Amino acid sequence: MSKQNNKHKVLLVDDHNIVRDGIRALLLRQKHIKIVAEAQDGVEALEILEQEEVDLVIIDINMPKMNGIECTEKISKAYPTTRILALTMLKEEQHIRQMLRAGASGYILKDAGKEELLKGIKAVMSGQNYFSNEASQVVMMDLMGKSQRKTKGLATGPVYLTGREKDVLKLIVKEMTNQEIARTLYISARTVDAHRRSLLQKIGARNSVGLVKYALENYLLED
Repeated sequence: MSKQNNKHKVLLVDDHNIVRDGIRALLLRQKHIKIVAEAQDGVEALEILEQEEVDLVIIDINMPKMNGIECTEKISKAYPTTRILALTMLKEEQHIRQMLRAGASGYILKDAGKEELLKGIKAVMSGQNYFSNEASQVVMMDLMGKSQRKTKGLATGPVYLTGREKDVLKLIVKEMTNQEIARTLYISARTVDAHRRSLLQKIGARNSVGLVKYALENYLLED
């Protein structure tokens, strides 16, 4: 991940000037963050990314010309190393699912405090996922059966995962590290890493974001 002067390069995408002003004022005080550009919609954001190398895109969903979901999907495909954090007022389940499936690494509501935003940025830039409480509830609903769309196991699906691999995947979605997963499942961190690599290979994901997207789409639940 590229850095200049050890700073993460950020693109702000929101159609409200006052929102961008507030985020800029907050991030300008952070020594490891540099705002390199701002955009008012998805079309402008993609034009900027053609010219500017960016580590993190902080993006709204409801915007003119091209919404944040469509823009996120295009960014994920064209710039797979660029991390994406949704910052929006929308808390409906369909928006959360669509944004995560499009490739966002995090989802935070605009009424969150500045500490949560900074925490989310730090998590996303360290390769983890970060969800607001509402988004986390949607993820866990899908994983634990609240959505009532349970499958009868992955053996009949396109990808077969062992019981242990499903255990590891569920804990990855909970943002646990290899060491935390190892302690929870009473196995070694090396074994967890082996399961993680197996999951990436079987599912065809590049990173943990891909694993979370697969879990959401396939509703990996308790048997």
